[in-house]
Amino acid sequence: MNFTTLIESFGEKTILAAGGLLIGAFFGFFAQRSKFCLRAATLEFWHRHFGEKVAVWLLAFSSAVVGVQWLTLTQHMDSGAARQIAATGSISGALVGGLMFGAGMILTRGCASRLLILSANGNLRALLSGLIFAVTAQAALAGALSPLRETISGWWTVGGGLSRDLLALTGAGPWGGLAFGLIWLVAALYFSIRSGWGLWKWVGGIGTGLMVAAGWGFNYWMSKNSFEVIPVQGLTFSGPSAEWLMRVLASPAPEIGFNAGLVPGVFLGSLTGAWVGKDFKLEGFSDGYSMRRYIAGAILMGFGAMLAGGCAVGAGITGGAIFAMTAWLSLAGMWLGAGVADRLIDAQPSNTNQATSDQTGRLAP
Repeated sequence: MNFTTLIESFGEKTILAAGGLLIGAFFGFFAQRSKFCLRAATLEFWHRHFGEKVAVWLLAFSSAVVGVQWLTLTQHMDSGAARQIAATGSISGALVGGLMFGAGMILTRGCASRLLILSANGNLRALLSGLIFAVTAQAALAGALSPLRETISGWWTVGGGLSRDLLALTGAGPWGGLAFGLIWLVAALYFSIRSGWGLWKWVGGIGTGLMVAAGWGFNYWMSKNSFEVIPVQGLTFSGPSAEWLMRVLASPAPEIGFNAGLVPGVFLGSLTGAWVGKDFKLEGFSDGYSMRRYIAGAILMGFGAMLAGGCAVGAGITGGAIFAMTAWLSLAGMWLGAGVADRLIDAQPSNTNQATSDQTGRLAP
């Protein structure tokens, strides 16, 4: 039975959800085993320690770029059809949202995808932060915070099409994008070798990035073979988190699709990874200050992600892999916001526990 027959038998939405579940499960497993986290990578970068956290992020990012550009060159992907390029974008939203998200992930000690992964590992701090993140994202999308988001987004906009495509603007094209990805892949391999990794770091980092490429390829394939209009999208966790919140609270619930399978898939994949690595452990808050910190960070991340057009994965890697200009601006804002927040909040001699948490990959209390 080929894929077209599967679509005719089960319907587009069911196949989309199943694909999201499968890709999400592999993403969650690989990210959990490699301890993939943008927040940890930014801390190593700003502390001028280019170790395994930077290497893991670079492996995932460069693998996603190489995978997506290979799909483009083999005509299995057209990034021009993606929302991050085809639709009107917001430069102001990307910059302000990226800064807010970067600061928020320092406060919560984990980006949005990392919170979901750690929630499956028994981290109750991450679970609470993830719920607040989803509530804030939904409020920014279509709730009380929506007017503020629209105002900030309207300060500086850019039209869709070639004006948002960095490969088109620079004339580099897919071959240039592939070369860029390969260069950073070599850099990631250098840092990886220097860090003296085990097998899971290599497999997990590269696998995480390839799942981002798989998300793009699967959704593009569905859009070309479906009788219905299927948007070309990739992996992100801000919109799907908000969608799952409404799926639980609202009636009728949103229609199923790729996002409906993605979130539970990542949770199950991370849970499996925790079982394989014996990492499951219930953890909570140690004091009231920690709770206030996590709540504030989750709010900043939820609003910032909706402004920026995605989270650390959605904008930073998924959008970055197709060279959407606003995604790269969001990613730059995240790195900068994280560095500033770390300097203002956590750059204290007594903060030795944080360095320890970075090495273990767990969120410090």
